[in-house]
Amino acid sequence: MDAEEILFRKRLEELAKKSYSNSQYLFTGFLSAAELDSYYRMERELSYVPVTIFGGTADCERVMLRFGDEELCGYEEPFPIQCIEIAPLAEKFGEELSHRDYLGALMNLGIERSTLGDIVILGKHAFLFCTGKMAPYILENLDKVRHTSVRCSLAGKVPESTVTRLERKTIQVNAARTDSIIAKLYHLSRSESVELFRAKKVFVNGRLNENNSGQLKPLDKVSVRGFGRFQFAGITGETRKGKLNAEIDLYC
Repeated sequence: MDAEEILFRKRLEELAKKSYSNSQYLFTGFLSAAELDSYYRMERELSYVPVTIFGGTADCERVMLRFGDEELCGYEEPFPIQCIEIAPLAEKFGEELSHRDYLGALMNLGIERSTLGDIVILGKHAFLFCTGKMAPYILENLDKVRHTSVRCSLAGKVPESTVTRLERKTIQVNAARTDSIIAKLYHLSRSESVELFRAKKVFVNGRLNENNSGQLKPLDKVSVRGFGRFQFAGITGETRKGKLNAEIDLYC
């Protein structure tokens, strides 16, 4: 365990104790996949206080932790998350921008990554989840992404367009092993797929997975840093050559 993880775990312990002692809600910032895994590994230690996980929609990858619930605190408090729509000033001339383009523009404003959640792209528009405290700063200062001039506005309630879309894909594999499915899905060799596990880049249901030979179960959610996310739907049959048809739902 490195120094950064030790500090993060201490921070979670402090939030949990304070929430329980004072009967108040406390929140983390948006967590990375590695930070969420750290929480899961100490979940039992913190089980004396209720914890809720949310990032803006049910399928967000970057999420906050909320310590406390209505029974402990005596009232309900929502997550301090806002959704901002980023749109080109002139739709006709707007570029097709990537997640990296939007994130780069935000980082150039000096914004801490922990204040930013998922960025969902829909055509030439993007929907950004961020902390309530950071929202006014972004609304006032984000006016360009790459070469495209943009306008930002609060989305009010989360638009249906930001709800994660899944695209079904069928692949043929020898077994429902995690490394086999990742290799086939992302066009990698088996050794390249195994290396992702060694580099601690594979997370299953929010937890770091270093067991490349493990079998996936239906509805398991897999995140591969640098490649994307998918949900394993299951095995639906076998080909004449003896390979398995694996159904995969890719996060769009």
